[in-house]
Amino acid sequence: MSENRRVVVTGLGAITPLGNNVKDTWEGLKNGKNGIAPITRFDTEGFKAKLGAEVKGFDPKEYMEVNSTLRTDRYAQLAAGAADQAVADGGIEGKVEPERFAVLFGTGIGGIGTFEAEHTKLLERGPRRVSALFVPMMIGNMASGLIAMRHDCRGPAMPAVTACASGSNAIGEAMRLIRHGYADAVISGGAEAAIVPSAIAGFVNMSALSTSEDPEAASLPFDRRRGGFVIGEGAVALILEEYEHAKARGAKIYGEVAGYGSTCDAFHITSPHPEARGGARAMEDAMKEASFSTQDVVYINAHGTGTPMNDAVETIAIKKALGEEQAKRAFVSSTKSMTGHMLGAAGAMEALACLFALQEGILPPTINLKEQDEKCDLNCIPNTAIREDITLALSNSLGFGGHNACLAFRKIQYLSHWRRS
Repeated sequence: MSENRRVVVTGLGAITPLGNNVKDTWEGLKNGKNGIAPITRFDTEGFKAKLGAEVKGFDPKEYMEVNSTLRTDRYAQLAAGAADQAVADGGIEGKVEPERFAVLFGTGIGGIGTFEAEHTKLLERGPRRVSALFVPMMIGNMASGLIAMRHDCRGPAMPAVTACASGSNAIGEAMRLIRHGYADAVISGGAEAAIVPSAIAGFVNMSALSTSEDPEAASLPFDRRRGGFVIGEGAVALILEEYEHAKARGAKIYGEVAGYGSTCDAFHITSPHPEARGGARAMEDAMKEASFSTQDVVYINAHGTGTPMNDAVETIAIKKALGEEQAKRAFVSSTKSMTGHMLGAAGAMEALACLFALQEGILPPTINLKEQDEKCDLNCIPNTAIREDITLALSNSLGFGGHNACLAFRKIQYLSHWRRS
């Protein structure tokens, strides 16, 4: 099969802490909107971490029949909503053969809300009260399966489950499905709905979450005051499509998925390798595939969680991948300062940010960056978005288990010039 098929993004959908559609989400990102606030989904009395980046005002009945909402976990509902938006935005329905239409959708944890609710029933009311739908609502492949059923995608339909790298791995592997001839279009992205007591307790007890009660001083990527990430939720979906297929049907194109790197540190279950060996190589692989040149004007949407180790190690990765001089010239920001860490949806959210940064020449900021750490000595776009005509956007995702993913995006005009070697 051909290895020279180009892959472009022709549709987007978003349900995020910044808004329940793409327009509001992007407006929030470029205007430095903070989506972090006190958690409302449960009573946080007794919890050290009390803040989250929740989706506000989402009603699954806008996308699904009432009976379907009762048979799906919140993470799958968010995924279905974002996918519906992306399909409508891309005008892809009926324009691709079902057997050539695939789904690859990421989630880090899947239906943990369902797991928690049904386990509580088991303990309090006995095994007969556990729902017959417990397992299908909980499992991590159900968002992909649900999206495939809703849009008649009869090609591969799979999840990517690589913790915080899930969304980026889903998009990268979807790109490869198209590039190597196994599909003409893929609904990809990521979804997460893990703002539940058990997840908050688990994350905070491993010292991963910020315990600040001030939303303006909680998610602090690259800041010396940082003390952990703020958990977020939501879903972002992208329609990936083979370029000639998209061109033939007159589709609008947001940009090209020009490169992808996927590696593992093979080092520790939660900590990144101190020399950033896996993260740097993922970036190098994505940049090579995207024909990186030292003449490129680069924007990096960093993983940037706001944990003490991650941000310092990612800085090392960026310097190794680009070289010291190019790293100093690159523009870097962490949109998790606004969205919190959306876990399995984070990579898809940040892919959206990269695509609009390329298209509009507006680079979203790292908000609340007031005391930049000397270990994170890059141009981290503090507090306010900037205008810059970039040529290459990179999105980093670094997950528990040592999973690293980097996506590289190009402007559409580069399609006529770029040639794979």
